[in-house]
Amino acid sequence: MPDETRPALLTGAERTRIAAAVAAAERGTAGEIVVMVAARSGAYRSLPPALALAGALLVPWPLILLTGLSATRIFLLQLVAALALLAGLAAAPSRARLARVLPRSLRRARARAAARHEFRSRGLAGTRGRTGVLIYVALAERYADVVTDVGVGTAPECWRAVIDDLVAALRRDALADGLARAVEAAGTILAEAAPSLPDDTDELPNRVIVTE
Repeated sequence: MPDETRPALLTGAERTRIAAAVAAAERGTAGEIVVMVAARSGAYRSLPPALALAGALLVPWPLILLTGLSATRIFLLQLVAALALLAGLAAAPSRARLARVLPRSLRRARARAAARHEFRSRGLAGTRGRTGVLIYVALAERYADVVTDVGVGTAPECWRAVIDDLVAALRRDALADGLARAVEAAGTILAEAAPSLPDDTDELPNRVIVTE
């Protein structure tokens, strides 16, 4: 249930508003809703070395085809190119911007994996009824997703409209509005899929998780 767009960060007031929406949505369900906005799905520490290596591998071919340089000199030039590329890429202001050179499918796969990792690490897979729902956005990858636990028992199609509305809001630079509506819609779905129980407790914090 993923998609990509160009979102913006949340203000403190917007986080408070969304947290209140989570609390209201959870009153009618045994489910647990968590909202997470990540600046990026990973640190991309390996990206500068990988790009530098890829660039350096291209250096010898024009030298071999167009010059009479020795193999030793070509190797030295290749090494210099690799070091220069590595230094330049390491000094880049944002690895997330560098990540945009990656194919869209790889960025989506990375963000999808990050969403599922966060689902597990934030305790959503450990709720009493296995009814956790994570609404996840990765800003650098322009990616949005909803991850649900097995106890929710809904088909992915049930969440498609939620994601579509969130994506439309993100494209209008209205992340807070989109998230608030996504939370409200999640509460409606969960109220039917996982109704509130007499001894329900709020197992997870309602605050919005924002990571840099």
